[in-house]
Amino acid sequence: MQNLLPEPPATLLPAHVEADSALAAAEQAGSDEAFAEVAARYPTHSAAWAALAARAFAQGQVVPAYAYARTGYHRGLDQLRRSGWKGHGPVPWSHEPNRGFLRCLYVLSRAADAIAEADEAARCAQFLRDCDPAAADALASN
Repeated sequence: MQNLLPEPPATLLPAHVEADSALAAAEQAGSDEAFAEVAARYPTHSAAWAALAARAFAQGQVVPAYAYARTGYHRGLDQLRRSGWKGHGPVPWSHEPNRGFLRCLYVLSRAADAIAEADEAARCAQFLRDCDPAAADALASN
């Protein structure tokens, strides 16, 4: 059956130059504290939460990873809605400012799986794929 309704337009989050610059400096410093400082200074910036989540998950700290990813996910949902997103439609990986939200969604899925929240893990994985299959593929290959 063919869907005759057009897909909503892609949602493109605005860039946050100051927060991205602070995040780049944190990457240079390479410490958890530097990333936490960026999240504290720019709490609406999903990319900062995504970095904290990914670092925690890589260190085997699954519960903090889950918490960081969930925070960034919710902050990203707020930004998506402010940008016109209506709860569905593409959120392209190719648009750099979208990547923080998409990374949070990916880590949230992995952390949920690690704490045996199978429904949450599956829902987040499917949501990521619905946002942009390229995001799911790129993140899974890292």
